[in-house]
Amino acid sequence: MLLSSVSVVIPALNEERNIRHVLARIPKDAHQVILVDGNSADNTVEVARKVRPDVCVVNQTRSGKGNALACGFEAATGDVIAMIDADGSADPGEIPRFVAALMAGADFAKGTRFAPGGGSSDITRLRRLGNDCLTGVFNLAYRRRYSDLCYGYNVFLRSCLPVLRLDAATPRRSDGAKLWGDGFEIETLIHIRVALAGLLVAEVPSYEYPRLHGMSNLNTARDGMRIIRTMAAEWRGRRCPAMPELIQVPRQGGVIDAPGREYAAPKGESVR
Repeated sequence: MLLSSVSVVIPALNEERNIRHVLARIPKDAHQVILVDGNSADNTVEVARKVRPDVCVVNQTRSGKGNALACGFEAATGDVIAMIDADGSADPGEIPRFVAALMAGADFAKGTRFAPGGGSSDITRLRRLGNDCLTGVFNLAYRRRYSDLCYGYNVFLRSCLPVLRLDAATPRRSDGAKLWGDGFEIETLIHIRVALAGLLVAEVPSYEYPRLHGMSNLNTARDGMRIIRTMAAEWRGRRCPAMPELIQVPRQGGVIDAPGREYAAPKGESVR
């Protein structure tokens, strides 16, 4: 599985000052780069096309990050899908490390800021506390051992899409309210459905940088409550399968799974 099999999905809303940097860091041999535009009022799309003429631009069917990702996933044609934020906080240059985890046998590679080799120069104490609490509740309810629930850097096999059950086709509501999974709770919804399906997940150390320009649309209190409601609603009436072993991917060396077996990084690629 090479980078030529990867579709990179980037949801963006008014990110013209950031998108140039993000696109420049995507490996040149990526199979497909999809920019999902949320009706930007600036020149996000124009700048993206100038920097990367082969970019595939998709317009959202509704609003919110969740809907943007659903639209991008629907347009993806690669064997692997990578989710990258458009604000410059995640480094697309880390994609080979995530792909290496999939090549080692994982179905889904989840970024973490809180494993050796990861980190963040952006997260506040309040957000860290909230993330730790939400991660603990998630692990208890869905029988996982995640270290970082709310980080949005994820790479997974496209064959996992039926498990996620995301809806890009339903029209937006007349009252403007978001549909289920359309907001920032999307990452949690994805992880819940991955857990319920019993898929094998690898945690991959990743470094989070501060947003380059502009203000985040994330609201800690409001979106934290959406995450809690998502966990509660998805948990009702569902039974989790036995928890598979969680693969740990160190920053240096090969990929290590729970029993200690080591996998070499794919030839020509590195697990940096």
